[in-house]
Amino acid sequence: MEYPAIDPVALQLGPLAIHWYGLMYLFGFAGAWALARWRVRSPDWPLRAMQVDDLLFYGALGAILGGRIGYMLFYQPGQLLDSPLSLFAIWDGGMSFHGGLLGVLATMAFYARRQGLAFFTVTDFIAPFVPIGLFFGRIGNFINAELWGGPTDLPWGMVFPGGGPAPRHPSMLYEAALEGLVLFILLWVFSMKPRPRMAVSGLFLAGYGTFRFAVEFVREPDAHIGYLAGDWLTMGHLLSAPMILAGIGLLFWAYRRGIMDRPVDTQPTARPE
Repeated sequence: MEYPAIDPVALQLGPLAIHWYGLMYLFGFAGAWALARWRVRSPDWPLRAMQVDDLLFYGALGAILGGRIGYMLFYQPGQLLDSPLSLFAIWDGGMSFHGGLLGVLATMAFYARRQGLAFFTVTDFIAPFVPIGLFFGRIGNFINAELWGGPTDLPWGMVFPGGGPAPRHPSMLYEAALEGLVLFILLWVFSMKPRPRMAVSGLFLAGYGTFRFAVEFVREPDAHIGYLAGDWLTMGHLLSAPMILAGIGLLFWAYRRGIMDRPVDTQPTARPE
């Protein structure tokens, strides 16, 4: 299959070029905000509609700053040391999910403290909405024809510009499906019922870490980093493995402690006549 050659510029207004990749971030934040506002209509959630608006602002700030800083620290440390101002060269591209996650966690901790909420009460609430942004972000990667996978002879292998003549795994679409759609469905269904505090956050970490770890086997590593060991271990593997362990640990701890943020439906059962 040939890559469909999508123009990365969605709209040109004179000297102003609006890129699809930037629009994908906008779509992701807007979708997360809309679903979060819809969910808090139920009175048993610990957050209210106005707090959702503030959460979006803090989450967007943490994702963008953390994503850029994380990319430079994890993937371009040499360039950052040689030219610290390159940190602000966002027009050159380069965002890291793991860095964005750390940025979001930092802003959520700040927000939770200001609101007098438990940290995991906030992260449990926002976790189901994160895959929406991940889905649109990976679609943006596909439009930019970046982060493609290794060579494959599968019928859906795609010839990407800059990737040579060999068909490659469209790994960004694998991630859109797994980290976006599948993870969203898992978290949304899981969080529909009251769960112990930390459980939803734990499922997010374990789910994302597992899906990203799996896709890394077919995703081409960054050219300036390559494989870290044995022709298979990538930086993505190294950053995702702790997420899996942390997620499993949070799930175990959550159910052991059993602290609830939402009321459990305890309808009285009818006594036998």
